Amino acid sequence: MLDIELIRKKPEFVKERLSTRDKTLPDLIDEVLELDKRRRKILTELESLRAERNKKSKEIGLLKREGKDTSIIEKEVREIKERIDSLEEELREVQGKLRDLMLRVPNLPHESVPIGEDEEDNVEVRRWGEPRDFPFDPKPHWEIGEKLGVLDFERGARLSGSRFTVVRSWGAKLERALINFMLDLHTSKGYEEILPPHLVRPEILEGTGQLPKFEEDLYKCERDDLYLIPTAEVPLTNLFRGEILKEENLPIYMTAYTPCYRREAGSHGKDIRGIIRQHQFNKVELVKIVHPDTSYEELEKLTSDAEEVLKLLGLPYRVVELCTGDLGFSAAKTYDIEVWFPSQSRYREISSCSNCEDFQARRMNTRFKDSNGKNRFVHTLNGSGLAVGRTLAAILENYQREDGSVEVPEVLRDYMKADIIAPA
Repeated sequence: MLDIELIRKKPEFVKERLSTRDKTLPDLIDEVLELDKRRRKILTELESLRAERNKKSKEIGLLKREGKDTSIIEKEVREIKERIDSLEEELREVQGKLRDLMLRVPNLPHESVPIGEDEEDNVEVRRWGEPRDFPFDPKPHWEIGEKLGVLDFERGARLSGSRFTVVRSWGAKLERALINFMLDLHTSKGYEEILPPHLVRPEILEGTGQLPKFEEDLYKCERDDLYLIPTAEVPLTNLFRGEILKEENLPIYMTAYTPCYRREAGSHGKDIRGIIRQHQFNKVELVKIVHPDTSYEELEKLTSDAEEVLKLLGLPYRVVELCTGDLGFSAAKTYDIEVWFPSQSRYREISSCSNCEDFQARRMNTRFKDSNGKNRFVHTLNGSGLAVGRTLAAILENYQREDGSVEVPEVLRDYMKADIIAPA
């Protein structure tokens, strides 16, 4: 959530930054300002009326002690009360509309973010590793997985419908090995491992920005008013919701493995084959809660920590800085890490690393007490470290051999107790 004081004091700046995301967003700010103006006008009148009511109530007491008639002034007090009741109802309505509108305004892009409309305007920052030159036509991961008996699309669909897959045998072991490897790596770098709930209350998703804007992409348990998490970012970032942290306890680094659940609304026809875009998938997440003065330094470190996974796995990748038009709702700045898929001769996203600045902290009311005793909002960061299914798919493609087998990356061999995954 944006700071209402910033919107009041620098409305043109806010509208200019938002317009780099979407040309229609400045209209929302005009609506915010109008509702805020109405709210403040109501509050001013309420304050005046309450003071007047208190004054007249005291007068009634004095007049009664003197034995004088108070009927006229009592009538005036009743009329004031009726006006106060009416204004309080109007205030609740205006505040509700204002809050709902503020929750739908995205974060301001950081001034360093390249301006652009969509992914075509994203800027490549760096590459690592050279794509392998295959002496044969590389197959896509879904063909490799089916022939190895590790990806069962037919039975996954039979159990749950489209975009669900059963991972079997050595595929299940590879997925488990990847999860353990990623968690071991991140905890060795100072991240605390967390095992959070997979079901959360609506206000928790509101805190990180999934609600109200992206409700159609969430799975909801209506009976309990709980949602399945779309990412571990949601419970991890909300762990300190409503708390005032000690400055000396910052930064806080957390990592978690969880299944993630997404309806993939709006992705009809995209990535139908394979396991790139599933309704249920595993992910290891990285979350940081940090001092505002260091958050952009922490973003670089977070991105580097996610990159380290791919380096150790020997998977070629590139880092892309997202343009303003491609930024996620809560992000002020984002790096996407994209891994190489030989069958497609292209890089595909495997991690997004974002600095949300104080946008989520305001929604969660997560603050810290600084050295001057002032309560300030923390900055929050998150990134995939990594999406496990996509990593598995990248391994199948990049480590495939002509005979249909797949070499196990060296760093995973102790976890897998195997060097090769071969057809049964």
